Amino acid sequence: MWSWVMHRISGVLIFFFLFVHVLDTATVRVSPEVYDGVIAQYKNPVMGLGEAGLVGAVVFHALNGVRIILVDFWSGGTKHQRKLFWGVVALWTALMVPFLVRHLTNVFTH
Repeated sequence: MWSWVMHRISGVLIFFFLFVHVLDTATVRVSPEVYDGVIAQYKNPVMGLGEAGLVGAVVFHALNGVRIILVDFWSGGTKHQRKLFWGVVALWTALMVPFLVRHLTNVFTH
């Protein structure tokens, strides 16, 4: 059940990011100076943490989506769904730890 909940939450977070991304990118049509001002506001540690959260949500959503496909289309998927979930968690952790080290180093040193 937690996999289902986390998949829905990550999907909603990604949707809201895409909505804001379309809006802030659309400001370039208003004026390049307005666009530059909006982008300049994103260069702070809070937004850096938000970017890390976004990457975490996208990576989890993608990996869990593959797990869902395996459960749905592989005859042994339902039998192994708990192992597949923990595989998603392990792979997500293996991908996110190096990313977070690199990303947060850049966020807090510049």
